[in-house]
Amino acid sequence: MSAVAAMPGRRSRRTLGAGLWPVLPAGIFLLLFFLLPLAENGLQSLYLPDAAGKPVFSLDYYVRLFTDGYYLGVLFRTIWVSLLATIICILIGYPVAYFMVRHAGRWNGVMIFLLVAPLLTSIIMRTFGWNVILARNGVLNSTLMSLGLIGRPLRLLQDPSAVIIGLVHVLVPFMVISIAAVLKGIDRRLEEAAELLGASRWRTFREITLPLSLDGIATGAIVVFMLANGSFLTMLLLGGGSVVTLPLLIYQQFLLVQNLGFAAAMGNVLLVLAVISLFLQLRLIRRDGGAS
Repeated sequence: MSAVAAMPGRRSRRTLGAGLWPVLPAGIFLLLFFLLPLAENGLQSLYLPDAAGKPVFSLDYYVRLFTDGYYLGVLFRTIWVSLLATIICILIGYPVAYFMVRHAGRWNGVMIFLLVAPLLTSIIMRTFGWNVILARNGVLNSTLMSLGLIGRPLRLLQDPSAVIIGLVHVLVPFMVISIAAVLKGIDRRLEEAAELLGASRWRTFREITLPLSLDGIATGAIVVFMLANGSFLTMLLLGGGSVVTLPLLIYQQFLLVQNLGFAAAMGNVLLVLAVISLFLQLRLIRRDGGAS
């Protein structure tokens, strides 16, 4: 009797072991190439070499980041640039997503292709494309001068406006996709009922469509903000140092100054911002799941 009773326990342990084997390679990969580098990065930011070169536990890197006016300014600038790019992506992305879902019709597939196609191109090539457009003798300046709108070329590159343009171009597809996915799930009969009851098209949009699509806006904003926080190539190639953010400082500390501990501390701050964004997105998904 005891042997029979023990058989289900053995089977469950055997089934559990068989279920873990397929996950083992992915677990080892995450451990070696994700968790261990993060742990090494965290430890490196917490130790400062003393006069003899021996590492000593210290929070000096983090104290410097959050007390020095220059680094605080860089941190706030990083957040501000990301917020500005996110807001512009919302203003551009929502009308595009709305048109795709409600009015594109048979052209919807073409619009999706045009939206996704830039994502298949290297970000370096796209950024250099903006260099060609915004250069002193580039397409934009040449067009404006030929139309007589300006008398001499404008300085558009190595300017904060060029950085924002490049960020929005790279990130707006993520906003459009997030909003369009939610707009497709809105029952059109709600809008039709509101219009039958006498509501204008604008009031129907303001009181029904827009509130029901806020989850898509929030998801897109979180994704865009998180990606903009870690953007490096766009700010380096288009800004030319005019907009100094944490990714650029990490690049300088890692390659130029070779202060790996300070670069690790800055990287951890960026990681915390990304984790906060992911946490907000997870809360949003759980809320939607609970509401459904």
